[in-house]
Amino acid sequence: MNLAQLNQEYGLGGQVTFVEGKGGFPCVEVANDQATALISLYGGQVLAFKPKDVAHDLMFVSENAYYQAGKAIKGGAPICWPWFGPDPESQDRPNHGFVRNRLWQVKSTQTLPSDATQVILGISYDNDTRELWPYEFELSIEISVGRVLELMLVSRNLSDRPFTITQALHTYFTVGDITKTQVLGLDGTTYIDKVDNQQVKPQTGPVLISSEVDRIYQNVPSELTIQDDALNRQVRITSTGNQTAVVWNPWTEVSAKSGDLTDDAYQNFICVETTNAAADVVTVPAQGEYRLTAIYDLLS
Repeated sequence: MNLAQLNQEYGLGGQVTFVEGKGGFPCVEVANDQATALISLYGGQVLAFKPKDVAHDLMFVSENAYYQAGKAIKGGAPICWPWFGPDPESQDRPNHGFVRNRLWQVKSTQTLPSDATQVILGISYDNDTRELWPYEFELSIEISVGRVLELMLVSRNLSDRPFTITQALHTYFTVGDITKTQVLGLDGTTYIDKVDNQQVKPQTGPVLISSEVDRIYQNVPSELTIQDDALNRQVRITSTGNQTAVVWNPWTEVSAKSGDLTDDAYQNFICVETTNAAADVVTVPAQGEYRLTAIYDLLS
């Protein structure tokens, strides 16, 4: 569908408008009495979310992000699926799966009883995906834009045999100063340290960032908090369907080497990802489904 067709079929009286985004990718602009948001159909990816009474966007998007077919957009809430991280079968397939660099389809738009706006996007198997992953599937992201932002990733197995997945809502959160940022709620858990030879380590106290951090936290609670002292706010993350969470910040060296990050980008974001990663592998039965949910609430 072109933009005119999308607006005719799925536009909602000023609340939902389809526009051309960067790189020519179609995007959904959402504006209601509670919040605004920007959603890219490329990648099925939320790029911006801001409640009406909040000064700074929840999401971080890199100034150098690629908006090119075949490349992932660095920022917002990329979707990693059906695997998180490197190809689990070492077949030279792309990192983080194959849905974050494809166009998704609009399934529905509606105003919810809470007056939040819901946009559902979907992607399903085709000949290209069969070459990468030999299963019949339907994946949808249910996005609710209101006082809070809710993301529900629904994996449906249309095959006659089970399949296994790892996955992530790989969300980039804006922070005022990474050195004045803490992640709360992980005290007493253990994590796999991807910066230090996959060693398993205990977490004591809040997570503080003073160097490159890339960690898979295990057996995590359902609620985590980003304490952002520079912007004088908290982000509460409530999740279901996951036992793991990833905390990532590239720090100086990785930022400088990344073509889609500015050298100082690391100062203003942190990824706290709702994941099924490492040993947190999900089996989706034949004709079954699995739901991974994250709710983001900005607290001033």
